[in-house]
Amino acid sequence: MRHNILIVEDTETAATTLEIALQGIPDVSVFRVGDGVRALEFLAAESGPTVDALVTDLEMPLLDGFELIRRLREQERFARLPIVVVSADSNPRTSERVLRLGADAYFPKPWSPRQVQEKVQELLR
Repeated sequence: MRHNILIVEDTETAATTLEIALQGIPDVSVFRVGDGVRALEFLAAESGPTVDALVTDLEMPLLDGFELIRRLREQERFARLPIVVVSADSNPRTSERVLRLGADAYFPKPWSPRQVQEKVQELLR
């Protein structure tokens, strides 16, 4: 079975690193958008692919990762969507906050692409 993963990241280097890591998962297609607004549009598109997991940054323009997670978890359709957060946020309470909002995992900077890949693969099972 093929899985679709959406990366929500505004930094090109981080997005590319995540894309390369996630493409290492067998039978995966990876899509990228640069902010939370575009992520919501991508997920709402009737003709778009069904997303099986989402990997998001927190600090982004237009709509940050915190609000993105909150909005997704409010929708029954995305209540069980695996969400992994990768961020440079150094606030020690960030991990608790994103998990309380409904994220499945949090990786602070410097995060390991391999660990993110392994966690996403685990969540897709």
